[in-house]
Amino acid sequence: MDKLVIRGGKPLHGTVRISGSKNAALPILLAAPLADGPLEYANVPRLRDIFTTLKLLNILGLSTTFEQDRVLVTPASVLNHEAPYDLVKTMRASVLCLGPLLARQGRARVALPGGCAIGARPVNLHLTALEKMGAVFDLEEGYIEGRCDRLKGAHIIFDFPTVGGTENLLMAACLAEGRTILENAAREPEISDLAEFLIAMGAKISGHGTSIITIDGVASLHGGRYAIMPDRIEAGTYMVAAAITDGDLILENCPLRELDAVVSKLREMGVGIEETPAGVRIRRSSELVNADVATLPYPGFPTDMQAQIMALMCLARGAGSIKETIFENRYMHVQELVRLGARITVSGQNAFVHGTDRLIGAPVMASDLRASASLVLAGLAARGTTAIQRVYHLDRGYESMEVKLAGVGADIVRARE
Repeated sequence: MDKLVIRGGKPLHGTVRISGSKNAALPILLAAPLADGPLEYANVPRLRDIFTTLKLLNILGLSTTFEQDRVLVTPASVLNHEAPYDLVKTMRASVLCLGPLLARQGRARVALPGGCAIGARPVNLHLTALEKMGAVFDLEEGYIEGRCDRLKGAHIIFDFPTVGGTENLLMAACLAEGRTILENAAREPEISDLAEFLIAMGAKISGHGTSIITIDGVASLHGGRYAIMPDRIEAGTYMVAAAITDGDLILENCPLRELDAVVSKLREMGVGIEETPAGVRIRRSSELVNADVATLPYPGFPTDMQAQIMALMCLARGAGSIKETIFENRYMHVQELVRLGARITVSGQNAFVHGTDRLIGAPVMASDLRASASLVLAGLAARGTTAIQRVYHLDRGYESMEVKLAGVGADIVRARE
């Protein structure tokens, strides 16, 4: 098992190129069974979850190749309809193959996702919505067994704006008979990227990026080429890296417009963010001061940036608070930050952060993907050495993070435990 060893206290200077978005790439790749022609994807990040997705596509009968940042997918004349537990348990996004399989061949057998380190992510909203389109489900030996003739268009109102549910239904509706309206749909940019990909394949979709999406089903979708959007969470993480180390970074391929809530909060804390011909420049514009943050569905402050901004708040003047409204168990990084000298208390959904003058390196353990990133950020700013265990979480969502950081001046290495 790998760990990252960081000798902190070095300001970061230079240029970092932002990779393709993991959260956009996963559903776009899992939409491949919908197409009856070959697909070529560009700007695909080389991440553990991407390789897991390609393995799942292979199990479903599609052929895939991955070279540099490009993925080629060749369709299968006959699809396997089962997503096995061994894959689903390692990547909950695997459940997104449910909609495409039902839409394409009227049958799907997908392992029921297990628990999640950051809280429950129930799939009941996906199933209830697909039932309105004519699907019938049974739970057999830990698997969701779904079947239908051809899905029928329906008017679906989500109880809350579920990202995965919106993605699954968006894909399923593309080949359904008639019109589907998704109301109270999630508005994340990654959903818009999925919609644009499906449109490029011949789907008829409007309203993506708003809370009401309309899909008119078509008989088939063709192949084509598509470039994945840049990763806004990776970009936000490197923005914090520049600020927490008192550095000066240029971010290439940075999706600034999709980061409005993060940029606004960082500027409030004293971080300068400006567009330049070379990219987006990040550096402190004044002394860091604390702020209050509440995570919300897009376009609000993303829950996937909560742990990272908490690391920055640990070294800001004064006191600030975070209210986590998306997941009920997303503060497991707090005790690890406290090991580094942070002053944080948690009460229910709320975390209260009192800034301190310095953090001190120590051994810490990552509990999930974004918690891993927060510990890396804290380690970059801490005095002494920080050793982060269980960085396989980090590899699920950040492409070559230690390589990118070392390239801009960080003293960071990957080692075996």
